[in-house]
Amino acid sequence: MFSKERLKEKRIEKGFSQAQMAKQLEISRVAYHHWESGKTIPNQKHLATLALILEVEDTYFESEYQIVRDYLRLSPSNQQNAKEYVSDLLVTQQNQKIRPLFAVTVLSDVALSAGLGESLFDEYETETVYSDVEQHGYDIAAWIKGASMEPIYQNGEVALIKANGFDYDGAVYALSWNDTLYIKKLYREKEGFRMVSLNKDYPDQLIPYEDAPKIVGLVVSHFMPVVKGAYDH
Repeated sequence: MFSKERLKEKRIEKGFSQAQMAKQLEISRVAYHHWESGKTIPNQKHLATLALILEVEDTYFESEYQIVRDYLRLSPSNQQNAKEYVSDLLVTQQNQKIRPLFAVTVLSDVALSAGLGESLFDEYETETVYSDVEQHGYDIAAWIKGASMEPIYQNGEVALIKANGFDYDGAVYALSWNDTLYIKKLYREKEGFRMVSLNKDYPDQLIPYEDAPKIVGLVVSHFMPVVKGAYDH
């Protein structure tokens, strides 16, 4: 998992400001600040560039890096002691009936019009949230914002999307139009897609085909992320 602490420590060690880092990465200072604050994480392209700028290995920014490095420096007998200690910790944790959490990688505040599928995670910034149920059968995860799809889809939930085309009228899809992602019921009309909200306070909206709207995929599930610490025991 990406370590914001290791990034910040190495940047300060090298004597760079956040603004200087952002300039070398060709991103905004705000976008870089989000990495160090933990709001988002760099994509693979930016991770490689960070490694070059800060003169470290690509894996340096992983939170497990120091653990692995230190383990490899141990003598064979101490490596065995470390394995036994970790095994004992796991047994203790299981006996305490700690509830497991499952990580889900969510696209941050980005436009999805540039492409489809898992390649999005290589192009745009992401953040990690957690579910108390393991999620399956989706390709893309994105935030649900606003009240237009209430009461079923709540503001602040994560939508799980199966990347495909338009299958049938009335299903809930993620649609990219004018650099904005919409999660709505869709109907194919003669002149465009008609977006329908579940909340009756929001009127229908017609998206002309000439605007080149793009079906990102079918919304197959949704969940509210678990707040850290809420399910420790």
